[in-house]
Amino acid sequence: MNQETRKLNRRRFLKTTLAAAGGAAALPAIIPSSALGADGATAPSDRIGMGTIGYGGRGRSDMGAFLNNADVQMLAVCDVKGRSRQAGKGAVDSRYKNKDCKAYIDIRELLARKDIDAVLIATGDNNHSMVAIEAARAGKDMYCEKPMSVTIAESRAVSDTMKRFSRIFQCGTQRRSVGNFVWAANLARSGKLGEMKAVHAEKHRSDSGVYFTVLPTEPEPAREVMDWNGWLGPAMWRPYNSKYHARQFWLAHGDFSGGSICEWGSHTVDICQWALDADDTSPIHYETTNNRGDIQATYASGVKLIIRKGLRFGSCPVRLEGSEGWVETGDSGQFEVYPKSLMAERRFKGGYPQNNHVREFLNCVKSRKQPVAPAEGAHRSISACHVSNICVRLGRPVKWDPVKEEFPDDPEANRLVSRAYRHPWRL
Repeated sequence: MNQETRKLNRRRFLKTTLAAAGGAAALPAIIPSSALGADGATAPSDRIGMGTIGYGGRGRSDMGAFLNNADVQMLAVCDVKGRSRQAGKGAVDSRYKNKDCKAYIDIRELLARKDIDAVLIATGDNNHSMVAIEAARAGKDMYCEKPMSVTIAESRAVSDTMKRFSRIFQCGTQRRSVGNFVWAANLARSGKLGEMKAVHAEKHRSDSGVYFTVLPTEPEPAREVMDWNGWLGPAMWRPYNSKYHARQFWLAHGDFSGGSICEWGSHTVDICQWALDADDTSPIHYETTNNRGDIQATYASGVKLIIRKGLRFGSCPVRLEGSEGWVETGDSGQFEVYPKSLMAERRFKGGYPQNNHVREFLNCVKSRKQPVAPAEGAHRSISACHVSNICVRLGRPVKWDPVKEEFPDDPEANRLVSRAYRHPWRL
């Protein structure tokens, strides 16, 4: 649905169709009720044309959530892996009971389509920023999976690009749309916990840090089976090895992801930042607290951000502590709060994993309002994770300037803010 189509209201649609058909008498034979939005159907002029880029584990789940919305028309799927590409096309065709979904290897072919208004980006972490920037340049809105970057410079470029091209960007930090997390964050934001003292964010594993292992060369598959160049994206070139693109391997490889801290921190640090109304900043001092790479970071306000293992209530839990009370919750939906009287403030519904988040994004595509998880907020949250990783990697405390987005008088740390992009990709 491009801009011209958005402007085509029902009256103009009818007028145009009638004229082409030779008069009102032809109307019943030409326009089914579904085309007009009758009987609960969504009129074509109100549908959002979409493409899916990346149909792995998260891609399957996210695309399923989008397909559940009647005002979405999924038109294309792109994936560098042939098996995933065909599975994605098959899922769309099965839903619509036709063979119309197009399958692409190269994202640029999908992004060139004028009938695609928005894209789901669910590639591996390595390609999130690059695809988001290319999508914005192509005039698309996007729902982009987390973490949004591999380096601080990448997510800064993503946020700046969204502003430059006036795009709607929803980061896949869906806990901002999940009831118990919203309730916990709102307790902190409302002042009902008193003056905030510390926020605790769970990391994925007990250890922290990333590795940069180089694997031996294996025969490279045909491009239709595995587009190795496309999978690498902007990362430096290396000969093919199938282990690289196995998620359990690349998730902790520093060229492709941010390891334990970024994997869950992109959610948990994000909720902590949101609870502190810190979507435009991040902590200024970082240090490790033990040999497992747990982090204590300090905001300019004095509030502590503690990234560690050992919180309760399922995956991605957080704990928010103020001078008058605290709350802890996680993906299980369970929570504990002190004082108990704060339970009277509990007002929330479910919606996990991503249904509410997807719906909110679609509403924002239509209204042009900024979503609950915009690019700048996601950039600031993942920046705190990246600075934490740099602290662990250097083995010493670091200071961070969230205004200039640099490490003051620390060239060793500043070299890790960005990475070189491989031709033809650019920030």
